[in-house]
Amino acid sequence: MSEAAPAPTSLPYTDTKPAGHADFYFATNATFRFILRHRGEQALRSYWRDIGGSYYRPVSQQWAEQGLPGVADYWRAFFKAEPGADVEIRESDAEVRLEVRRCPAIHHLREHAREIVPQFCQHCYFVNEAIAAPAGMTVRVCGGSGTCTQRFMKRTAETEAQSLEDIATAS
Repeated sequence: MSEAAPAPTSLPYTDTKPAGHADFYFATNATFRFILRHRGEQALRSYWRDIGGSYYRPVSQQWAEQGLPGVADYWRAFFKAEPGADVEIRESDAEVRLEVRRCPAIHHLREHAREIVPQFCQHCYFVNEAIAAPAGMTVRVCGGSGTCTQRFMKRTAETEAQSLEDIATAS
């Protein structure tokens, strides 16, 4: 008896489960804390960039091929699999905007009384910027600590740099 091929997805990597397991957020937070304590903030940012540039390379390639519609499709599929997410995805010719009303990671960590790495929300910028840049795009993050807005757009000379002050300290 042969297994049926998995249904097509907008996620450019194989994941056969219908939803992720929220306990993964514990490991994520602990990894961030370990790197921060033992290597410092610059090493943590480098780690995030490396994840975006290597592990998520298939996502970057998809975005380069499909443009902003590919960005929107990816995030719809991604958040559909994230337990506890409440995210609205709006798409226009100029940008894809994620309105994160309930971050599944922050929510789960709080729900289980975990101490959250203060820089936790910055990973959304550093990882996503590393994914977006090779596709000719950029991301801007505003808010954090459970709710934020993430805007994905084509990179231009006029695009202002991300201010890390716009990303809230997680608690």
